[in-house]
Amino acid sequence: MKKLISFLLAAVLFCGTLSGCSASAPLISDIQTNAQSSAEDSQKEDGEPIVIRVGASITPHSEILKAADELLREKGYQLDIVEFDDYILPNLNVESGDLDANFFQHRPYLENFNEENGTHLVSVVVVHYEPFGLYPGKTTSLDNLADGAQIAIPNDGTNEARALLLLESFGLITLKEDIGMTATILDIEENPKNLQITEMAAAQLARSLQDVDMAVINGNYALAAGLKIADALASEDASGEAAQTYANIVAVRKADVDSAKTKALVAALTTQKVKDYINNTYNGAVVPIF
Repeated sequence: MKKLISFLLAAVLFCGTLSGCSASAPLISDIQTNAQSSAEDSQKEDGEPIVIRVGASITPHSEILKAADELLREKGYQLDIVEFDDYILPNLNVESGDLDANFFQHRPYLENFNEENGTHLVSVVVVHYEPFGLYPGKTTSLDNLADGAQIAIPNDGTNEARALLLLESFGLITLKEDIGMTATILDIEENPKNLQITEMAAAQLARSLQDVDMAVINGNYALAAGLKIADALASEDASGEAAQTYANIVAVRKADVDSAKTKALVAALTTQKVKDYINNTYNGAVVPIF
């Protein structure tokens, strides 16, 4: 495809030197789009699958993508899954074009990331919801939670607020009125047990359980650590507002929203086969919402 783009660009430049050509010369962006479409058509004609590169967290996102792989192959696509264990590189790699899409985050995190990093990524489909859970560490029940106990929560903006709202919903703290999804530990107005709320990277929370009394853990990291939502001392209501607000999405560049690759990926991820896989595999820790 690079050779095709180079050839077309050269043709445009040559055409521009001739009288009467400049008025109708195509834009470079149009050339690139047309070249990509031509390359994809050529791949289809040659019988070679079209590769869709998707960045994903290992659990459950990569696993869910693998459940959709056969469906994509039937449509002439090859899924190339690139696994990440952080929340930054997957977005940067989509923005740069190294990935076609990613699947690991919810919309509030994506919007915050775009604002802070100047990226131009958008959600194209809502796939599932992972309830946050408050998991036991050194303290195994809410009734035994001592004065001054330490609770670990995620340190990234949207997930920190989500964790604090969970603690508030079970009466452990009180936040400023109407603070909602922007809450931080500075917005705690009442803390009757004088809890030590400790912020740390989301990926470290499950490993911290032996050192803290409890931790609020993202669903994907809880699954990766072998934790079950049934073992959580408190969890979000899967039928509540959080399920829609924090549903996990597939994100692409704004320019790729209507691409053939995007449409194929969305169609495969929202089939009954994928829904059944999620329900049968995760026992309520991951909930399909399509």
